Amino acid sequence: MTSLSLPAPAKLNRLLHITGRRADGYHELQTLFQLLDTGDTLHFTPRDDGRITLSPAVPGVAHADNLVVRAATLLQQASGCRRGADIRLDKRLPMGGGLGGGSSNAATTLLGLDRLWGLGLDLDDLAGLGLTLGADVPVFVRGRSAWAEGIGERLVPVSLDAGWFVVIHPGVAVSTPAVFQAPELTRDTPPITMARALQEGPIAWRNDCQPTVRALYPAVGEALDWLSHHAPSLLTGTGACVFCHLTQESEADRILSRVGEGWQAFKARGCDTSPLHRALGLL
Repeated sequence: MTSLSLPAPAKLNRLLHITGRRADGYHELQTLFQLLDTGDTLHFTPRDDGRITLSPAVPGVAHADNLVVRAATLLQQASGCRRGADIRLDKRLPMGGGLGGGSSNAATTLLGLDRLWGLGLDLDDLAGLGLTLGADVPVFVRGRSAWAEGIGERLVPVSLDAGWFVVIHPGVAVSTPAVFQAPELTRDTPPITMARALQEGPIAWRNDCQPTVRALYPAVGEALDWLSHHAPSLLTGTGACVFCHLTQESEADRILSRVGEGWQAFKARGCDTSPLHRALGLL
């Protein structure tokens, strides 16, 4: 195999509850991960000298700190593989938007290089490696929309009312540590079962981070207020992106046509199976 081009899909948190805080500082969560049919694309070309290259460079992120490079290096170390790769990233998702772009890039790197290098690791092995890179990486490795608990690593695949989504990035960078360190953040939401969450449905779903992000970042609140005039809307992750769920593509097009300048906006279709796994023939 001389090269491989693969998608790195986005995700939305359609529900996000913070149920506690652990001694190590991490928060216990319950969330519903919704995969989207839109995201970044990575292109992999093998090398025989063991080097990992990534282009273009991401401004403000050192080469060795990039999640794509870290994932490739980790896979080399875990497998003993002596091959390398030239990796090119076509970045479409806004950085720091709560869409899981970096985590998805890492997952696509793990699965893509496993295939390119002929390693034959299974999804359990790759998800375990991914978890060391970030709590959101395993959901992209496993490739299914999912109910998640713990720090987001305990996953149960689910089927969601996919439909269409309009996603808006209001042009601000949200600091996830600042949100989770905020004293006013809700940290004691009573846990619920997955069955109850799915039965209650989108009308009852909420994001415990949303009030804090609204207070810290007024631009996010402005985007939420605007989008909520068109359809019930929610923050994804710690933001900065906000989204609404729609049943018809025409509704998404209508809302997109009204988004003002200064906001990055796009439409996407929800999917229960990752485009990455469909491309690799895994699911």
